Amino acid sequence: MEPVEVGKYLVVDPRVCHGQLTFKGTRVPVDTVLYYLSTGRAIDQIVNDWPQVKREAVAEAILLAADALVERHTKPAEAAREPTHSG
Repeated sequence: MEPVEVGKYLVVDPRVCHGQLTFKGTRVPVDTVLYYLSTGRAIDQIVNDWPQVKREAVAEAILLAADALVERHTKPAEAAREPTHSG
């Protein structure tokens, strides 16, 4: 299986970190960085701890994670228009 690019800075490569989503050119898993951000670690601290991970890459990971969350938990437009109770 070939690597799959996810956005500009993220990649899934079966040869790197057992196929986890990582930052391109690194072995840093995206989910690890997102976890650290969720616990209050600042982006500046992330890029300081992992200098091979660029600020733009972290921003892209946050944006893609937010988009995926919204997409997963948003009802399709047709279902949203259906009445939720009898009137």
